[in-house]
Amino acid sequence: MTHPIKVTSTFYQLCTRCIMDTTVPGIHFDSEGVCNFCHTHDKMDAEYPIQKEGRKILLNLSQKIKKSSTKNKYDCIIGISGGRDSIYTLYYVVTVLKLNPLAIYFNDGFSNPIAGENMEKACKILNVSFEKIDADWNESKDIKKAFLRASTPDMGVSTDIGIAAALYSVAAREGLKFIIIGQSFRTEGIAPLSWYFMDGKYVRSVHKRHGSIPLKPWKATEPGFHLDIPQIFYYSILKGIRTIPVLYYVNYIRSEATETIKKEVGWVNPGAHYFDDLYQSLIAHVLRVKFNLNRNIFNDSALVRSGQMSREKAIERSKQTIQKIEKFSAIETCLHKLEISPEEFEAILKLPLKNFRDYPNNYFLIRLCKWPIYIFCKLNVIPPSAYDKYFNCGK
Repeated sequence: MTHPIKVTSTFYQLCTRCIMDTTVPGIHFDSEGVCNFCHTHDKMDAEYPIQKEGRKILLNLSQKIKKSSTKNKYDCIIGISGGRDSIYTLYYVVTVLKLNPLAIYFNDGFSNPIAGENMEKACKILNVSFEKIDADWNESKDIKKAFLRASTPDMGVSTDIGIAAALYSVAAREGLKFIIIGQSFRTEGIAPLSWYFMDGKYVRSVHKRHGSIPLKPWKATEPGFHLDIPQIFYYSILKGIRTIPVLYYVNYIRSEATETIKKEVGWVNPGAHYFDDLYQSLIAHVLRVKFNLNRNIFNDSALVRSGQMSREKAIERSKQTIQKIEKFSAIETCLHKLEISPEEFEAILKLPLKNFRDYPNNYFLIRLCKWPIYIFCKLNVIPPSAYDKYFNCGK
């Protein structure tokens, strides 16, 4: 049984505050027409203060991070990609929090050269050690092809699993207790669950059904595509590694951040949000053409809620046609690297629509563990957005 991405009712409604609408599975509205994603944003906005209070929290955290690493070469691990968010986070961590991180980039084979130059320049100027971790290309390629054949909208989840696994493995290797990530719910939002489901068991299930080569066994201090419940337990509970989303506590204004990193570290825009990874161009194309899904609506909705984009502009952007994406030459580059012919790609676009529920996953177990997950998020044992992702962002 498949679960297409489509409006499940002839009734259509657009949130009166953002631009999320009834194309989003699990969305609902209050009496004033405001959606549950806006309410989740407000809850998180209260839980993660910015301005003076947020800075105080981060300064206290930075002292805790330094004390945890007195015998190590580095204070912490920071994941970077060459995009605006991660480079600004790196800049903030070094210049404001005065930390000495080891910067890690996970290369899944689709690096944007501009993003690569951004990382090298920023690390050199900020005097930060930089390590690029290359995924096993055969594994990376096989998993990506498997997800295209699986016909689900979360085609990039294997890369995010690989990034997280790489950060955890390096932290374990270096004996460090903290990983810093450059995500911000105020500017990115949280993707609806049916559009993006991050779960190690789910990734393995898709690969087992549609892949062609076995994955290498998991090793705690080596990167790979394994990050299921046993691995998370090992890293978070046994090793005590914590994830800190620094931008949650920063008054992060994208336009201001852009000017700062352009001036201070010579940052160059890789092309568009998310396109620090060239594979994102192919994902955007498939989402629009096959699923009739515009992921800009949850990204832009976040910017509307945080006052960084007008609702009118967001609505106008949501109506843009797909031609702009189709012309992005990286799509052909990605298909060539994956060894997918135009004919095979057209066949993939015509496959029946599915989502994570069509494959074995941990969702039932996650739902049973609702309150432990809530507590672990509050304690930063697991990334703090996990609870809201699985329980407040659709179904």
